[in-house]
Amino acid sequence: MTAVSSLVDLDDADALIAADREGVLRSAALAGAQVRAISTEVDEGVLDRLADLRPRSVVIVTGDGRSSRAASLLVAALGDRLGVPLVRSTGTPPWIGPLDVVVVAGDDAGDPRLAESVDAASRRGAEVVVVAPEEGPLRGVRGARVMWMPPRIAVRDHNALMRYLAAFVAALGAVAGGSWKTLLPNLSRLADLLDAEAVRNSPSNEVFHNPAKALASGVNGRRVVLTGSSPAAVEVARHGSEVLLRVAGAVVGAGELGDVIAASVRASIAESSSPAKTFDSFFHDEQLDGPPPALPMRVIVVAAEADRAMTERRIAGVPDSELLLTESSEALFGSERARSEFDIAVSTPDPATLSVLDTMSVLATRLDTTAAYLLLMGGS
Repeated sequence: MTAVSSLVDLDDADALIAADREGVLRSAALAGAQVRAISTEVDEGVLDRLADLRPRSVVIVTGDGRSSRAASLLVAALGDRLGVPLVRSTGTPPWIGPLDVVVVAGDDAGDPRLAESVDAASRRGAEVVVVAPEEGPLRGVRGARVMWMPPRIAVRDHNALMRYLAAFVAALGAVAGGSWKTLLPNLSRLADLLDAEAVRNSPSNEVFHNPAKALASGVNGRRVVLTGSSPAAVEVARHGSEVLLRVAGAVVGAGELGDVIAASVRASIAESSSPAKTFDSFFHDEQLDGPPPALPMRVIVVAAEADRAMTERRIAGVPDSELLLTESSEALFGSERARSEFDIAVSTPDPATLSVLDTMSVLATRLDTTAAYLLLMGGS
């Protein structure tokens, strides 16, 4: 079966830039800038009120979209490691009181759930962090215990995952005198990591040296399912599925690794007895022979390097599968071949010190850029 042809050659940087009239590539490349903006807000003392607080719980109230996925990712990565309950909710729970921290996050300042949650948490004496635009109904909700972290970097809504994740990390790092910081990513280093990923995925880098382009090429025209090697990785897979659908109209499934493996094995058994096994596109006539058979399902597994060996064993029986990993230290932190003409300062921290959230953030950003390239290719 012939592959789906793209409208734009991925190795033609000028054509890609010219086709990007909506700025989707630039928006996807600003993940590091969003994290750095949150780090700057922390340095300015926005969250200083939390320093002496040892909360009973930290509740993250989210609207729809990337704020919800960022909260799920954080809970999946750290929920069982913190010394305090970390709760994701769609509204302020009735048990909230003065000993709790409530983080309210969302893109839509007109969402009544967000305004009601801020008001309820403030009235009950909780410390409230608002990660949302300071406008609309939200702007009218004021209180001595409300701390604002409005967006400083303009990106498309689907590219805001890193802003929310960084804000949640900042709030957790501020409480209890910073006693949980050892479990959390360093925001400055995370911003550098994401900048390095943006450089590697820039239009000037060819497919062979550009992981986002390579992934877009592999997804285009295929039946694809994303999954993950851990709960946090599954959340990144779901984020990728949602962004690919919203940006490029690509219908990409996402699910738990066990479910995906079972479905893939069952599908491969069915396909082994189908005409696809003997299909030859050269002799195929759609009017006489009907539509060509579908390509086999491709399984892409989001994984941290530490999970690589175990995950490879688990997917050994899946016919068309691959791992989505961060690259080697040389490529990840800026080798000569991974550089572009863009003047972006990138530091080189020790790859061995990367946390789960560091790794998942890099891969989520790669999926954002993959969606942008898939849109420009005209594929789905």
